[in-house]
Amino acid sequence: MIHTNTDDTAEKVLTFGEQVLEVLGVIGGKLLWIAITIVVCALIAWALRLLVRRVVDRIVQGAKSKAKVDDTRALERSPLAAVRLVQRTRTLGSILTNIINTTVVIVAIILIINIINENLLGSFALISAAIGAGLGFGAQNIVKDVLNGMLIVAEDQVGIGDVVDLGLATGVVEFVSVRITHVRDVNGTLWYVRNGEITRIGNMSQGWSRVVIDVGLPADIDVLAVEAALLDTAEELSKDRRWRTRVIGSPEVWGLESVAGETLSIRLVLRAKPSAKDDVAHELRMRLRATVHELGLDLPSLETVTLTGADGALRVRGSNPPRTEPQPIPERPSWRPLGRKKKTTARDEAPLTTPPPGDEGSQDDEPVADGEIDESAPSADAPREAPDGDGDHPGKDRAL
Repeated sequence: MIHTNTDDTAEKVLTFGEQVLEVLGVIGGKLLWIAITIVVCALIAWALRLLVRRVVDRIVQGAKSKAKVDDTRALERSPLAAVRLVQRTRTLGSILTNIINTTVVIVAIILIINIINENLLGSFALISAAIGAGLGFGAQNIVKDVLNGMLIVAEDQVGIGDVVDLGLATGVVEFVSVRITHVRDVNGTLWYVRNGEITRIGNMSQGWSRVVIDVGLPADIDVLAVEAALLDTAEELSKDRRWRTRVIGSPEVWGLESVAGETLSIRLVLRAKPSAKDDVAHELRMRLRATVHELGLDLPSLETVTLTGADGALRVRGSNPPRTEPQPIPERPSWRPLGRKKKTTARDEAPLTTPPPGDEGSQDDEPVADGEIDESAPSADAPREAPDGDGDHPGKDRAL
């Protein structure tokens, strides 16, 4: 049998078609596995994010139901002060969501590379090691940002909704990730602060805040009476039904703070919840102004003060007035040398006076035992004449 060129060409075409079909089948199979991998990773990420969101919502709803409020703004004004739990929970939720997304993407990329070519993953690992060695110094900043961000969240230094001073930016925390913290200032500018660059954090939303108000008054007032009136006004505010949930503790009058010309400055302080500090300060200023006018006094100045530096450090616990009572000053004892005891006479019991000149040896004093205090002796602060030290030689122990 003789094979023709036509038959050879047909066989080559058939062989090429089988090879193409085989390659397409392999590519289609890999694409199918890649699609399945992406779908499975997406479902896992969605399930984990849903779980985190459900946990966060449950904690938040539990805090709100315990405080009997409907929204977070009302929770901030509740006496339970559970808003800190809500803020920290939401911050941890955002961190966990970010970690889940990053981890799932990395795992999906590795699986896809393994599906495309098993040997390529080894080559990719070698290439990644080489790139990592070259970028090792640059990656230090990323590692620093991630570790510092995790510590900040774990130690509850910052939470979503907190008003913070990071040194680099001051404002409200809107989002916290493992590497970046988003802070929006009062002008609306959104600042992206790397966690590794945060060396100090001033959190104005934790615990309590202090309202410090200096009331300027004329110099001829009765300071004690005015202080009592101002304190009564502040106590009325702290007991008001609309404001008592925002006020913490009792108000204090720190007294006369300064005197400038014809104006006296009396300082009044009040603790409030951080979220309601500005509202409490506004209401307190209004009531203090009305009280001063009722007393018939002028009001040269009325301002809220923010203490910083040494002034703030010295007053961090309050005014701390001294609590002391007058103590009697003990009289200084007079010591007499050891001498022989003589009989006591009426003349010896007479008060000790300075004898006139020439009559020094006419007085007979009774020596006391060594170490005994003679209360009748003159004070050592102004010695003019010492008593006799020896009965045999009267008048020989005069002070020089």
